[in-house]
Amino acid sequence: MQDILTAPFLVEMVRTATNMYNHGWDERNGGNISLLLGEEEVAEYLDVGAVIREIPTGFEAPALDGKYFLVTGTGKYFKNIQYDPARNLGVIHVSDGGRTARLLWGFTDGGSFTSELPAHLMSHAARLAVSPGNRVIMHCHPSNLLAMTYIHDLDSCSFTRTLWQMCTECIMVFPDGVNVLPWMLCGTNEIGAATAKQMESARLVVWAQHGIYGAGADLDETFGLIETAEKAAEIYMKIAHLPWKNTITDDALRQLARRFQLTPREGFLE
Repeated sequence: MQDILTAPFLVEMVRTATNMYNHGWDERNGGNISLLLGEEEVAEYLDVGAVIREIPTGFEAPALDGKYFLVTGTGKYFKNIQYDPARNLGVIHVSDGGRTARLLWGFTDGGSFTSELPAHLMSHAARLAVSPGNRVIMHCHPSNLLAMTYIHDLDSCSFTRTLWQMCTECIMVFPDGVNVLPWMLCGTNEIGAATAKQMESARLVVWAQHGIYGAGADLDETFGLIETAEKAAEIYMKIAHLPWKNTITDDALRQLARRFQLTPREGFLE
């Protein structure tokens, strides 16, 4: 059996978490990531029948029963993941209709999975229902997107349209738009369910005055989604207080959609 520290999925998770911290998106223990794994790739590095301990999830996720995930730990600092992956990450096997997470590797200090696991697993289930290739849910606190929620209407349509207008590539990267939730108490099943509902129609969900959730087929795609939206929000925050003489018009956005064979979110362009 191979050393799990050399597993491509673990190496990429460490690299991504480090990049997120270096971008300033994950201060202290802010943020969390979950990566869906196949049993075959896990079995190359771990005995899938050797359970270290069982951890109650506090909710049900029958659609994910039997699935394997690499997840960040609760209270863990992203800056430390690269130095001690086994302490800060864990591989879990979801069982008992989603009510139990069987720890197969990691959390060596006796820790547990992120407190946002309900939001992650609910979002995984929602995205898999509309996009079977989805493997990643990523949560972080990008400064400009967070700042934008203080001064911009929280309507998903207008929020998306503003981001699309900030940079030509935005409509190409997230034509499905960005959904926005008002402030809610984090770490609860309620915000998890609300996020999952929004994930049915978009891969990016902003939590007002908190951060963002992103979903994608792999870590690079999901990181890139958030990175692009955050760049657009940065441009907006730099010019929001200034008179605008130019912008990317809806006609221009439609031209981009036609040129790159995209389908912009229905109703999001005037």
